[in-house]
Amino acid sequence: MREDNPTVESIDGYISQFSPEIQEILQTLRNVIREAAPGSEEKISYQMPTFYLYGNLVHFAAYENHIGFYPAPSGIETFKHELSGYKSAKGSVQFPIAKPLPYELIRRIVRFRVSENIRLAEDKLKKKSKA
Repeated sequence: MREDNPTVESIDGYISQFSPEIQEILQTLRNVIREAAPGSEEKISYQMPTFYLYGNLVHFAAYENHIGFYPAPSGIETFKHELSGYKSAKGSVQFPIAKPLPYELIRRIVRFRVSENIRLAEDKLKKKSKA
């Protein structure tokens, strides 16, 4: 990422800061997320590309040696066995740039997060209607 322009206002602007090779990876990742989360909104949150549907679904970011993917702690926990080959933390995973990203796994994680956010939004509505 270019240090002279740290604030971006769109995912297109974010992606455009990188080399063509990284742009291609980020655009493919963006498309995988879009397909797995139809109806989601794209925005920048925490200075990262973010997909939003009844709350934040996932974020992603490019770094020198990896692509950070942030599917919330529930996304990491649910897929912890499949993510065990990658460096991860409570709500994030690092995919090395030198290796192909596991797009099918990412697609499944995003679909899980979509289902989770919809369920949480429905539960919230049910609680409001009972009050």
